[in-house]
Amino acid sequence: MKLEVSEQVNKFQEFLDKYYQAELLKAISNGQNFIIIDFKKISEFSPELAEDIIESPEETLKAGELAIKRVYSDEISKFNIRLKNLPESQKVMIRDIRSKLIGKLIVIEGLVRQKSDVRPQMVSARFECPSCGNIITVLQTSKNFKEPTQCPSCGRKGKFKLLSKDLVDAQGMIIEEMPEQLRGGEQPKRLNVLLKEDLVSPISDRRTNPGSKVQVVGWVREEPIINRNGTKSTRFNLILECNYIEPMEESFYEVNISPEEEEEIKDIASDPKVYDMLIESIAPSIYGYQEIKEALVLQLFGGVRKERPDKVVTRGDIHILLVGDPGAGKSQLLKRIASVAPKARYVSGKGVSGAGLTASVVRDEFLGGWSLEAGALVLANDGMVCIDELDKMSQEDRSAMHEALEQQSVSVAKANIQATLLARTTVLAAANPKLGRFDPYQVLAKQIDLSPTLINRFDLIFTIRDLPDKTRDANMAKHILNLHKNPEIQEPKISTDLLKKYIAYARQKIKPKLTDSAIDEIEKYYVTMRNSNRSDENSVSVIPISARQLEALVRLAEASAKVRLSEKVLRKDAKRAIKLLNYCLAQVGMDEKGRIDIDRITTGIGASQRSKILTVRDIIIKLSDMNNGSAIDKKEVIKAAEEKGIKRPDVEEALEKLKRNGDIFEPERDKYQWIS
Repeated sequence: MKLEVSEQVNKFQEFLDKYYQAELLKAISNGQNFIIIDFKKISEFSPELAEDIIESPEETLKAGELAIKRVYSDEISKFNIRLKNLPESQKVMIRDIRSKLIGKLIVIEGLVRQKSDVRPQMVSARFECPSCGNIITVLQTSKNFKEPTQCPSCGRKGKFKLLSKDLVDAQGMIIEEMPEQLRGGEQPKRLNVLLKEDLVSPISDRRTNPGSKVQVVGWVREEPIINRNGTKSTRFNLILECNYIEPMEESFYEVNISPEEEEEIKDIASDPKVYDMLIESIAPSIYGYQEIKEALVLQLFGGVRKERPDKVVTRGDIHILLVGDPGAGKSQLLKRIASVAPKARYVSGKGVSGAGLTASVVRDEFLGGWSLEAGALVLANDGMVCIDELDKMSQEDRSAMHEALEQQSVSVAKANIQATLLARTTVLAAANPKLGRFDPYQVLAKQIDLSPTLINRFDLIFTIRDLPDKTRDANMAKHILNLHKNPEIQEPKISTDLLKKYIAYARQKIKPKLTDSAIDEIEKYYVTMRNSNRSDENSVSVIPISARQLEALVRLAEASAKVRLSEKVLRKDAKRAIKLLNYCLAQVGMDEKGRIDIDRITTGIGASQRSKILTVRDIIIKLSDMNNGSAIDKKEVIKAAEEKGIKRPDVEEALEKLKRNGDIFEPERDKYQWIS
């Protein structure tokens, strides 16, 4: 049975005196106009009052405000009661909201898709009657501005003079159902949410940026749809009037860690076998791949972001690309990393567009005009994005990632919106080779069907080859079959929850600096590698490593120090970084002569191949000069090239590249002419 208003006020006063007197005094003395109350305590104190709050929240919470004003009338004019920790029975999915829930207190969970600017909204207006001078107050509860229709004192109808209006800050938000809540084939539903007063403070605003997972407590109200002719429709839109909003998902830098957990983390970090423990915990259900798992551990910890006085920023995030044969467990690794990293997003090939990865400009039905809708790389700012099937994306969509990977921002200039969004996001991507599976007889770099400009932005590139090996195959079969027999046996050494907090703690607290010994180690390796292959035939230099790899080494070494929670990057961290980079370069950057050539990855053309192209070009120029600029027969070019030790397939490939670049043209079949 519903309590009378006076009973509700008395109950609230009694409850606040018993449980929240100190918090109330603190809030009022700090100039706050709200207090957050645990609904569970209200239920224990008075089940009748708790039921009234759920059934008619707007009126009942006003009784609570009256109870506060009764005691603190001198200090406050307006005070809000915010409710958290509602029972599970009040949790409703957006798709399940029906007319019977209108006016009831509910809890919804979802992703913030869009957010408007904070704008003033009128809550009440005072009017004066021109005839008798009576003051009339009209509450503004709907979208349309309300004026009094008749003076209650003298009965006058017509125009009334507006004396004053009460304004509060308000903001519109669109919440969408989370993907993990949906069953197969369901489209995520959206709901408009209205936030007012303290809910749009700068601190709350930062916690509810697009992409955040939030829990919203509020009551549903209906808004009439206005027809084109200006009349009200019989159909209504639903809006959630927000009472309290809190983020459900934090980035690496927002995870709360208790003192007990901190001690546990420090104990693990001091263990000499900490790297082995982390490697075994990263994906225990996947057999092998020790180097890849080690790299993924370092990726989760990340390097140190540096901002110099000249405003040049060096990213700390480590980007990794896995290219491998089908069925090698790439997707499994990505899914596991997405579950370990806070604020992680998992997207896959054909199902993602450039706009879905970066940002798009959309027409805004609820808030009016155009608005920005953030993509996965922006939504996961200070988090991680796992991109599966990267090779299945179109070239245009892949090129949208370039800025986000290196500059860590996304720039948009569309529909009169010019914006630069932050995308300090770590990227882990997986792709298949050009022909679906690696050819063991061809150089690996030629089989990765991604543009060199994109590949160049990844710090580490791993190739996963599925080659028959009796011992390894037997161990893998045993491992997989055991997992099927006993799915629960593969417990990680460090639980997922603690692992997540360990990584977050290292990211929040540890900012390691390079020691002289680590700098010496990296410098010695870099200089040795740069000068290991002085020149190829025809004096074309083979470049084994570039400055990009030098920066990657620094990031990896910093991440290695973070694993130990060390403030210093030591020589052993530098060696760990060098070992991983060497492993990658040996797989992807090796040329036909067994030398490491970074150009094979960064430009798509290795020094050896470039040398052959230049030789073929010189042959065509020389023969063309001898023939007074006339076209040269292909056979003559091949003959002259073979005399210089270049095989026929390489000559044909060089001719094709020169033709594509516009250096030569083919006036008739198998005749080439130099474009001077």
